[in-house]
Amino acid sequence: MTTPLKIIPEHRLLSDNEAKKVLEKFNISIDKLPKILESDPQVIKLGAKFGQIIEIKRVDPTGTYIYYRTVIKD
Repeated sequence: MTTPLKIIPEHRLLSDNEAKKVLEKFNISIDKLPKILESDPQVIKLGAKFGQIIEIKRVDPTGTYIYYRTVIKD
């Protein structure tokens, strides 16, 4: 039996400490992360604000993939 694919991947708002660790891990500044708009439905659902970092977990038959986005204004 195969696991059904999620249409909307899991989104999670990182704490300030988690966000700092992600930036250190990849040795980048927050402005170098890909962006996600404040008006994105998942950002609104999480209550994320400008400058915060969202973790997106995508799962498919080949594996689990983690992506990071910084919230920007529209």
